[in-house]
Amino acid sequence: MTAAARPTQQTGTPVHPARLSSGFISGTLTEPAGRPLTIAVLGAGARGSAYADLAAERPAKARIVAVAEPRETVREAFSARHRIPRQGRFATWQEFAERPRMADIAVVSLLDADHVAATTALADLGYQLLLEKPMATNEADCEAIAEAARRNNTAMAVTHVMRYTPYTVALKQALREGVIGDIVSVQHLEPIGYYHFAHSFVRGNWRRQDGSTFLLMAKSCHDIDWLSDIIGLPVRRVSSFGSLTHFRPEQAPPGATERCVSCPVEQACAYSAKRLYQDGLRHGGTKRYFTRIISTGEPTEDAVNAALADGPYGRCVYHSDNDVVDHQVVNLEYQGGVTASFTLTAFTPVQNRHTKIFGTRGQITGDGRFIEIYDFRTERTTVIDASLDGSSAAEGHAGGDEAMFNAYLDALHSGRGELIVSGIDASLASHRVVFAAERSRTTGTVVEL
Repeated sequence: MTAAARPTQQTGTPVHPARLSSGFISGTLTEPAGRPLTIAVLGAGARGSAYADLAAERPAKARIVAVAEPRETVREAFSARHRIPRQGRFATWQEFAERPRMADIAVVSLLDADHVAATTALADLGYQLLLEKPMATNEADCEAIAEAARRNNTAMAVTHVMRYTPYTVALKQALREGVIGDIVSVQHLEPIGYYHFAHSFVRGNWRRQDGSTFLLMAKSCHDIDWLSDIIGLPVRRVSSFGSLTHFRPEQAPPGATERCVSCPVEQACAYSAKRLYQDGLRHGGTKRYFTRIISTGEPTEDAVNAALADGPYGRCVYHSDNDVVDHQVVNLEYQGGVTASFTLTAFTPVQNRHTKIFGTRGQITGDGRFIEIYDFRTERTTVIDASLDGSSAAEGHAGGDEAMFNAYLDALHSGRGELIVSGIDASLASHRVVFAAERSRTTGTVVEL
């Protein structure tokens, strides 16, 4: 039996409302004329640009007025697209923070290591904050960000976009209705995808812990946070195992060279940079996204070839300087005895997450779009299609980007903090679980929270 459902966004009060100042709640950010909220974007990369484009779709609600971005060509292209005046363009977030407050909201989409300094400084300047995940690269910095938000009564949201997707909203509604009884255990997989992993975590910005953070935090703090949101209970104990198994010099095929463009075995390699980026350039699709990232301007054939010849994205995956794990499992025990197992791995196609939720009266199987509910009593399966338009669950995080950003704007315009379901308290709690899991992996112990 199949049923189609078009879920609506949650309107009830969530467990973790954002901390909003009394002045904000009484409407200090909403003028009688309903002026657009002004936004500064710090870091005009893929994430910052995505949020700016979402703001441009709601000109009555938001307007981009400033950008801080060290890459001049990227900064100027971003400024032209969003009509940012010359006085609103900055090479660094530090230059931006030296000026008196010039926007209502700052979107912090900088490199992970810069989050704590930028976020605490901007909170003290009076900005409301939309902070890209992860909050920071160590637990002390996450605590410092939370403290800055609290002392300034900052309306802060962390971009845990999976909490906002129509799929998550529909799944939580089904669980609230008791369709599978009480949750007993959960099995959750994040299939990162072989070429996504090679791009981001072997050749890219998140390949080394000393330049970014460990893989579980960089890629899967989303998933640990999402499990907490779905299960609705605090984590009590955690264990974890994982390692860097494949992307190592000793795993290189015989004859492999330092760069793909000169490698005699490149055509037989599953991780060929030439194939990944040239396919993206010529054929589009998911690979096109990565092709845009490796070139500083338009992703032309010449720009891509130059990046492959000289840049980090042309390196052999077996001869890079990466050190983050390529697979990991995390076991979680929640208050009351509910358990969850989480797996992240590089060695999959690029596809959406897979989840099984085991309850006392049934089982739910989900893939980010479809929710299959099996009832033990009737032995029948009901299928809910949570997509609003039939699009892939991978597009814009299955609608999570747009839903999260719009919820944040609407919360600030209306003073309704309950619309922000990824506030500082919820996000800090799930980040603590991620840090505990990494301690377990590196020490070989079960960590209690």
